Amino acid sequence: MKLASITPLILTWNEEPNLRRCLERLHWAREVVILDSGSTDATAAIAAEFPNTRLIVRPFDDHTTQWNHGVDACGTNWILSLDCDYVLCPGFEDELAGLDENTPVDAFYASFRYLIHGKPLRACLYPPRAVLFRRDHCRYVPDGHTQILRVPGSTAHLTTRIDHDDRKPLSRWFSSQDKYAKLEADKLSSLTQLSLQDRIRRTMILGPIVVFLYTLLGRRTILDGPHGWFYAFQRALAEIMLSLRLLEKKIGKTM
Repeated sequence: MKLASITPLILTWNEEPNLRRCLERLHWAREVVILDSGSTDATAAIAAEFPNTRLIVRPFDDHTTQWNHGVDACGTNWILSLDCDYVLCPGFEDELAGLDENTPVDAFYASFRYLIHGKPLRACLYPPRAVLFRRDHCRYVPDGHTQILRVPGSTAHLTTRIDHDDRKPLSRWFSSQDKYAKLEADKLSSLTQLSLQDRIRRTMILGPIVVFLYTLLGRRTILDGPHGWFYAFQRALAEIMLSLRLLEKKIGKTM
């Protein structure tokens, strides 16, 4: 596959701690589209350091609409959608260039290596994500606190991973997680068919405990020292915030 037929797409809002590292690994792209939600930090200035970037500013309404707007702004057949805290591992662009130009696949999934303050963990809970897809076949749809890519055709998996390395302050994580927890609580409360994971989370008690123990012991992040403990506490706290939002909704219904 020709690299010129792929446009990396990045959504930003005050991503000064992350953007430069992300863009440094996209030097191979003819154009990188950055859709910004009105950053007030140095995001725009960092983007301007890279001659292959095109910055578009659009007020944020929701993630699904924002992603689809970015997809429409790209001019190539293939989109490489990246969060700003994604850093392509060495060899990623080589794998892209080696893909069959006539592939029947509509989207490719990538797996991730999770980093805490720059230190890679041996494992994480972050799932593979469809990052490379045909622009005219796929669209984003809402899914709880986030969005998913609706892929009408077949999919495949890339072998080269992507680093998830968010360097934003912990206070920013708290703020974002509360918004995510509210949206996820709305989704879980509306479901009529529940997976085992959904049932555990809806107990509001088991979720944080199971996630903490599974992250620390099941995924063996305890062997990563303080960085592993940090990640386990972070994932458990995210579940606690979700439990609080679920409990808030339950209390509201009984009042």
